[in-house]
Formats: sequence, structure tokens, C-alpha cells
Amino acid sequence: MADDLSLSRPDEPFGGSLRPGTTPVVLAVDMMRAYFDPSSALCLPDDACLRSASRVLARAREHGVPVVHTRVRYGAEGVDGGVFFRKVPALQELVGDGPMGELMSPVAPVGDELVVVKQYASAFFGTSLASTLHARGVDTVVVVGVSTSGCIRASAVDAIQHGFVPLVVADAVGDREPGPHESNLHDLRTKYAEVVDEATALDYLADPRGPWGPR
Repeated sequence: MADDLSLSRPDEPFGGSLRPGTTPVVLAVDMMRAYFDPSSALCLPDDACLRSASRVLARAREHGVPVVHTRVRYGAEGVDGGVFFRKVPALQELVGDGPMGELMSPVAPVGDELVVVKQYASAFFGTSLASTLHARGVDTVVVVGVSTSGCIRASAVDAIQHGFVPLVVADAVGDREPGPHESNLHDLRTKYAEVVDEATALDYLADPRGPWGPR
């Protein structure tokens, strides 16, 4: 699996490969009840990405790789949500500490795992995440969560802009429809991140200094 991580071809102008480092973190983006409860306007078609993400988190914990979670929370009437809150009415479900903002139990934080509260798409925008990861010497961000075309894409783009190698786990991210999911994975793969399957991510987390580590 690890030998197949690079999906690029040297004769193409896009899609160069990024070699991950030896100090990864798993970033679990917005795996809140709102995306998995059928009563929510944000609900995804299925929970396949949740199940995959839970396995990725379990492997990370097994091998001492830190896990960071994000969730969205807005103040009363979306006072801190700005224009974004007005653009997406469904975000009203995430005002305060209601049930839709709870992180799902299969991927809930354990121990002292950090939970970053955000108001916008990227896990890095308006938060201390980048400085926290740099202070810990992190060089690679393994991204799981929702949604592929929104917060996953924004977080992966910001990760590379902050100097981290983003690895997006295709099986462990999800979207409301296959079209946005696949098109954004393609765009991430060609310009901003390495996109890998779950098995490859598990291999990497078990041995970051393995075949895909620095040469």
C-alpha cells in the first residue's frame, strides 16, 4: 500500500507528489451529530466516512500519533458567524451547545485530545491550530471528517499554506453528494494534498518512518 501513495506523473503540470514527514497529527474535522442525524439539514447520505474515520483515529492512538478535533459553534443568533452564517441557513443548528454540535461517539475525543472550536470552513482560519501544530513539531496533517467540498477542502488548502503536508483520507471524508465529493478529491489531489485510501493511511500512521517517510 505505502508504495502506491504517490498518484502523480512526472510529465503532468499538476499533481506532483508530497512526501509526508515523520511527525503526523490526525485532524478530525467537524464530525458532529448534525452530519449524521436524519433530522438535520446537514445530514450526509450515509455514515461510511464516520466508520472509516473511527478506524483511522484508533490506529493513531495505538501508535501515539496525536489527534485534534474540530467542531463548529456559534454565539447567539450567529453573532460570530459573519456573512458565512447568513449564506448557509443550516448553520443555525450549530448555535450554542445544542445536540447537533456534539461530536459523534465513534470519533469522540479521549483523554486530553484538543478540540478546536471554529466558525468558518477551515480548521486553521481564526484559530490557534497552526501555531499549536508548529510548536509540537508536526509536519504532516492526516485529514478525516466532513464535508469534502467544504471544511475538508478548506482545511487541506490551509494546511499546505501553513507548511504542513496534507494527507486526505478519501474513505474517511464525506459529502452530501458523490459529485462534490469526487470532484474536490480530484482537485485536492492535483494541487493541494495527497489523497490516500484508508489502508494506506493506517499503514502510514503505524510507521511514519516507513516506505513513504523522508529519504
